[in-house]
Amino acid sequence: MEEINLALVADWLITYGGGEKVLSELLKIFPNSELYSVIDFLSNTDREKLQGRRANTTYIQKFPFVKTKYKMYLPFMPLAIEQLDMSEYNVILSSSHAVAKGVITGPDQLHISYVHSPIRYAWDLQHQYLTESNLQRGLKSLLAKYFLHKLRIWDYRTVNSVDHFIANSQFIARRIWKIYGRVADVIYPPVNVDRFNLYEKKEEFYLTASRMVPYKKMDLIVSTFAKLPDKKLVVIGDGPEMQKIKKIATKNVEILGYQSDDILTDYMKKAKAFIFAAEEDFGISPVEAQACGTPVIAYGKGGALETIRPIGVERPTGIFFAKQTNESLAKAINFFIENECKILAIDCRQNAMKFSEERFHHEIKDYIENKWNLFQDSKKIKY
Repeated sequence: MEEINLALVADWLITYGGGEKVLSELLKIFPNSELYSVIDFLSNTDREKLQGRRANTTYIQKFPFVKTKYKMYLPFMPLAIEQLDMSEYNVILSSSHAVAKGVITGPDQLHISYVHSPIRYAWDLQHQYLTESNLQRGLKSLLAKYFLHKLRIWDYRTVNSVDHFIANSQFIARRIWKIYGRVADVIYPPVNVDRFNLYEKKEEFYLTASRMVPYKKMDLIVSTFAKLPDKKLVVIGDGPEMQKIKKIATKNVEILGYQSDDILTDYMKKAKAFIFAAEEDFGISPVEAQACGTPVIAYGKGGALETIRPIGVERPTGIFFAKQTNESLAKAINFFIENECKILAIDCRQNAMKFSEERFHHEIKDYIENKWNLFQDSKKIKY
């Protein structure tokens, strides 16, 4: 049987986040694979997390100011990704939240796409994106809407180039079905739970940690604690909304800005609970908190529903709040205080272990080998 010759394709490599974490583990599973991306401007520190690998890039890599203004060139990316020559590989594995799944492949090539999300700002989150970008009206708004319309057409057209979809959660599998009309298998992303230790001696503070961007709803968390002056909140993270967050913070809210992983872990393991207010495709932070034995109070939508066991089920690990409002979050915090004795640190830890890197390695490797064997068999069929 023909051996696998695999190419890994990413959207863009700018900073090390959740998608890059998946890519890092894929490179460990397939160390002989070749790496491709629209652009690659990772720092040396971040590149070390990708085993020092540098991606083969497109012509957009040479565009002016692309390192900081890369999203400005999104209209050029569908064409750019199609120019990547995949002809020498028999398996293409794309890690996609934007355009990576659009690489062109032939009938003798197996294309599997690990989808973090269909392009959010082009589909169901378009209106939120336009509002946050102040593009609701005027000529720029019209041009943005036209481009997003064309992007949707391209994105849907490229669905047929993918043989198998993998979603990073059941939530994203539903989005893939809704948007693409394709069934996706679910393999949860890898979380480095082994770097956390079970810690049961909790202190009297709550923790939230995230990039300070609108959809993370850090302002919601801080403004809620402003109305709960007897409860302490520690905030770790930085981003465009930092000044906004500082303005609404009260004396019981301690804003630490960006912190190293070691410091973040120390706060995470000691926190009474971790607060998570975003609607995420998966959400790594709530899993990391549970790996420390720390309960999670989370917005009850998206991937959090799959990683947190709420009070009311066996061996609970957290609480959900129904709406992204101060009242709903405050109610959940008070409910947690009344019921925190029902959540055990060991249960949080054991729940987090279901999302380990080792589990991801086994599931991805078995999945691709299985699909490759089926693909080889299908090539024997006469059409």
